[in-house]
Amino acid sequence: MCETEDNVACRMQGAYVIDTTENKHAASATALIVAAGSGSRMNSAVNKIFLPLLDQPILAHTLLSFQQSKTIKDIVLVSREEDVLQCREIAQNNNITKLQKIVPGGATRQDSVLNGLSCISGNSLVAIHDAARALITPSLIDASVCAAMEYRAAALGVKCKDTLKSVDDNGMLCGTVDREHTYHIQTPQVFFCKDIKAAHECAKREGVSVTDDCALIQKYTQIKIKLINSSYDNIKITTQDDIYYAENILLKRG
Repeated sequence: MCETEDNVACRMQGAYVIDTTENKHAASATALIVAAGSGSRMNSAVNKIFLPLLDQPILAHTLLSFQQSKTIKDIVLVSREEDVLQCREIAQNNNITKLQKIVPGGATRQDSVLNGLSCISGNSLVAIHDAARALITPSLIDASVCAAMEYRAAALGVKCKDTLKSVDDNGMLCGTVDREHTYHIQTPQVFFCKDIKAAHECAKREGVSVTDDCALIQKYTQIKIKLINSSYDNIKITTQDDIYYAENILLKRG
């Protein structure tokens, strides 16, 4: 584990312990919503989070779910500098009173998350979420936050439906992955702020790049992450087809 002064995880008789003095009350978290990507796979001239999803921009749907969540106390939004004004306008138009800060993003998602974490004080839980997962529900947010309060870290996921195969360097099939223990991981992913911030700082110093925040906790700590069964509807909107699919889900929800 990469040790830093700010890292709440510490060794004590071979185990990791956490200072819970700040976390004795009912489960609550700061939402860190990452919206600083370019959305290049959408082939759109504008950031995909501003594209319409039925009657609202994608970002509005995401913000509203966190606004309605019982366990989210405030929201930090990370966006591209050129998008800050439009993000603020969407929040105001939808009465997102929990939004506390809009933070400029970085060159990568990891940089953007670290920028957001650096603006959060104390050691509250942080629910890190991709803004493009606009179909997240308040109940799933609450389930992940409550699980993180109990287990120290939690993430949403769904079982893989397809048969998964591994291949060798020549592209030849060489094995079958056990589908019963393989999940598609989603967001939010919830951690105590000092844990995930220290892991991000270690990765930055070492030049380590990963695809999600759970990977950093697994690499730099001994913290076990509780998997919470999610919904297949909690997709990340990446292409135009995803928008059509998401709109159908929203229409069925009524």
